[in-house]
Amino acid sequence: MSHALVPNLLLFGRVLRGAGLEVHPGRMLDALTAVEYVGIRSRQDLRATLCALLVHRREDVRLFDDAFDLFWRSHDAGEGGLPLFALGERPRVVAKRVSAADVGLEIHDVTSSDDETPRLTAGAYSDSEVLRSKDFAELTDDEVRRAEALLADMGWRLGTRRTRRWRRGTRGSVDIRHIARVSLKYGGEPIELPRRQRVEKPRPIVALCDVSGSMERYSRMLLQFLCGMVRGTARAESFLFATRLTRVTWHMSQGRAQRGMSALVRTVQDWGGGTRIGESLRAFNVHWARRVMRSEPIVLIVSDGWDRGDPELVAREMARLRRRCDRLIWLNPLLGSASYEPLTRGMLAALDHVDEFLPAHNLASLEQLAVHLFAGRVFRAGIHRAV
Repeated sequence: MSHALVPNLLLFGRVLRGAGLEVHPGRMLDALTAVEYVGIRSRQDLRATLCALLVHRREDVRLFDDAFDLFWRSHDAGEGGLPLFALGERPRVVAKRVSAADVGLEIHDVTSSDDETPRLTAGAYSDSEVLRSKDFAELTDDEVRRAEALLADMGWRLGTRRTRRWRRGTRGSVDIRHIARVSLKYGGEPIELPRRQRVEKPRPIVALCDVSGSMERYSRMLLQFLCGMVRGTARAESFLFATRLTRVTWHMSQGRAQRGMSALVRTVQDWGGGTRIGESLRAFNVHWARRVMRSEPIVLIVSDGWDRGDPELVAREMARLRRRCDRLIWLNPLLGSASYEPLTRGMLAALDHVDEFLPAHNLASLEQLAVHLFAGRVFRAGIHRAV
C-alpha cells in the first residue's frame, strides 16, 4: 500500500465523521485491510469497499457518495494522475446533510510526519442555522413559511411537579401504613419494608400573548409558537390580549394558527389595537385564574411591555398572578436587541414580579425556552436575562 494512501484514508474517515456519519475506529482498520486487497486501480471497487464498511444507514449513502466524489477527485497530470489528492493541498468538501442544509468541511495541515497526525477543521454552515438566528421582524414570506414548519416540529416537554398523591415504589420513604398491614401475616414482625413515592405529573402552562399594534411584526410567529406549545402539551391554556382578554385555547388546539390568522383576527376584536396590560391581567385574575391556575402552572407573558394603562394596576395584578403560579416568565421580543432597556412604564412595573425575563425574537430563543422549561430551572433571587 502506498505510504500516502493510509493518511488519506484516515483523513477521509475524519471527513465522514465531520459530515455526520458514524465511523468507528475498528471499521477504519477493516477498511485499510480491505483496500490492501482491492487496490485503487478501480474507482468503483474502492467506492463500494469503503461504502460497505463505513456506512451503516441507508440515508447516509448519498452523503457518502458526495463526500467520496469530492474527496477522491482527480487532479491534473502534474500530480501523477492518481485518483487521490496530493499531500499539501487544501481541498474543500461540501456534502449535504439534509435538504436545504449544506455542511462545509475544511481540511487544514494535511502534511503529516511519523509523529504527527493530520488535523481536520470542520465548520458547518446552513440556511436553517441562519434562519434560527434571524429576527422574526426581518423574515421574508418564504422564510416565514420555513420558520413556521420548524416551529411545528419543535417538541415541547415541560418539567414535572410532585403531587400530593403517593404510589408504591422501590425507592423513597418507608410506607408505615403498608408496613402495618403487611406485618400482620408475619405475626406483627416488620419483615418487609415497602416504600412509597410521590406521583409526578407534567406541570401545566398558561400563556398570555400580546397582539396589539406594537407587536404586529411578531404576532404571526408567536402565534405559531403558542399553537405548537398547546398542541404538544396536555395541559396548556392560551389567551390573547390588547385592550381586552380573549381565550383561544380551542383555536390553538385545533391548529387554526397553522392554517392562517383570519379566524383568530375575527375572534379577537381588539387585534392590532392599543395595549392595556393591567386591565387584561385583571380580567384574567378575576374570570379565569380560578379555572386554569390549579396545580401551580408556569405562566408565560409574551409582550413588549408597551402599555397605555395604569402602571400601578399592572404591578398589583402581576403580584396577584405571581402568588398563584410556580414560575412567571416574561418573553419580550425586543430583548433580542443589544441596545434594549426595559424603560416603559408597564415593563418597569411588571419586572419586580417576574422570575425570568427572556427574549422571544427568533427561533433560537424559542428553542432555548423549550429546553429551559423542560429543565425546570428557576431564578428566584433576581431577573434572569438571556439574550
